[in-house]
Amino acid sequence: MEKTTIKVGALPIPDPVSLYIANTKGFFKEEGLTVEPVTITGGAAALPQIESGALDISQTNYVSTFQAVGNGKKIKLVADMYQAGPNTFNIMVPKDSRIQTVADLKGKKIFVNNLNNVATLAVTTQLKVAGLTAKDVNFLEKPFPEMGNAVVGGQADAMWITEPFITANQSQHGFRKLADTMTGQTADLPIAGWMATEEWASKYPKTLAAFQRAIAKAQELASSDRKEIEALLPKYTKIDAKTASVITLGVYPSELSANRLQKVADLMVEYEYLKSPIDVKSVIATGASSG
Repeated sequence: MEKTTIKVGALPIPDPVSLYIANTKGFFKEEGLTVEPVTITGGAAALPQIESGALDISQTNYVSTFQAVGNGKKIKLVADMYQAGPNTFNIMVPKDSRIQTVADLKGKKIFVNNLNNVATLAVTTQLKVAGLTAKDVNFLEKPFPEMGNAVVGGQADAMWITEPFITANQSQHGFRKLADTMTGQTADLPIAGWMATEEWASKYPKTLAAFQRAIAKAQELASSDRKEIEALLPKYTKIDAKTASVITLGVYPSELSANRLQKVADLMVEYEYLKSPIDVKSVIATGASSG
C-alpha cells in the first residue's frame, strides 16, 4: 500500500520554500498527496526521525547526508532543494573590526551554526586561499539568530552566517561582509535537499514519485518568480514581509544532478570530512537523478 498522507521535515528558513509553495498551489493535491510539514531543528537532527518513521521525508544538507552515508546510514536523496548563490553564505565582522581580510582571521574565533559541517567546510576553503588551515582559527558553535549579539558581546571575532541573518545583522549592528564563502571551490555549491530512508524509498515508489513531481514543479516556480517565495516566507519562518523582499536568495534547482552533488562529496574527501570517496549516484533515489 502506498501512502496518501506524509509528514515532511523542514527548517524555518528560505531553503525548503517549495514545500510550502507546492502545498499552497495544490501541486501535492493534484498528485493525490496530503503533505504535513513538520518543523525540524536541523538536517542531522532529522535523521533519527526518518529512521524511526516519525517523518517520511526530510530536509537535509548534503554535507550531513554524505557524512551519514560514509558512516553506513541507508539514506537516499529524493529531490534537490537549495544551491548557494553569491552572498548567501558570508563571513561577517563588526564594522569597526580590525579584521580586513580572511588572512586576518588567524588565531581568531569564528561562529558557525554546526561544527564539522557545511559551515566549517565553506570557511576552510576560503582560509586555504588565504594560506591558512582550519587549525589556524577557533570554530565555535552558535545558532544563527544568536550570533550577532554574541559577536557584539565579544564572544567571537567573526561569524559565518546566512539569510535572513546577513540582512538583519547589517541593519541592526552595521556588520560588514568579510568574505563570500561560496566562491572558488565552493561557487554554486549544492546546499540542501530532501532525503528518505532507502527502505522508505523502495517501499513507497509511487508516493515518492508524486512528491518528486510536485516539488519539482514548485522549485521551477520558486526559480522563476521570487514573489512566490516572498509571499510564503512570513508564513513559516520568522522573516517578515519587508525582510523577505530584500534578502539575498540562492538557487532552487528542479533536478537532482549527480555531477553537481559529486562536487560536495569530493570537497569533503579533500578536507577530510570523509575517510573515503562516495559515488553520489549511489545515494540518489532512482527516478530522481539527471546527469
